[in-house]
Amino acid sequence: MTLSPGWRSGPPTPVSASDVIAKIVLLFLVFIGVLGMIGKLRAPRVVRRAQDRLSAAKCAKCGRYTFGKPCDCTGRG
Repeated sequence: MTLSPGWRSGPPTPVSASDVIAKIVLLFLVFIGVLGMIGKLRAPRVVRRAQDRLSAAKCAKCGRYTFGKPCDCTGRG
């Protein structure tokens, strides 16, 4: 298909700066939305790993967090 030189019906319309900025902002918001959807799909695994790490850092007897040192509880809870 060949286009004739007069396929447009008039001179090119000027694009204002606000139109360009609006398009950039819209594309940015769409991009952030897509990243949020991907993060939401990935989040259950990340949350589960964090909960496993926190539960491993608790004392089995009293439930206190023990970071770097043993718990000094006597089994009372």
